Amino acid sequence: MASIQKIRKSAFIRQKGKCYYCNFSMWQDSAESFAKRHGITVKQARHFQCTAEHLVARQDGGRDIGWNIAAACIRCNRLRHQRKVPMEPEQYQSYVQKRVEKGGWHVARLASR
Repeated sequence: MASIQKIRKSAFIRQKGKCYYCNFSMWQDSAESFAKRHGITVKQARHFQCTAEHLVARQDGGRDIGWNIAAACIRCNRLRHQRKVPMEPEQYQSYVQKRVEKGGWHVARLASR
């Protein structure tokens, strides 16, 4: 079985470096170079770190396999799981996209979304 890091990297590539939820660009290796490339601070760039998101949670029987892992920025991933009752991935994706369309969600505005 592939490691979660390899599966996350594969999801990152499959999604063309975009978050599954907010569709903003993410980084895997360096917050500093991402910040410089997008004209934001390193602190802001940390919100765009790529994480592995289990579409079916481990507690619900989800496994570390390709079809169950999406790449999501750390902000989207954390906020989804901090909810009292986390939304299903597709429902949360719709919620986040509506917030993004209204100009909300990420504090930083990336030069290239």
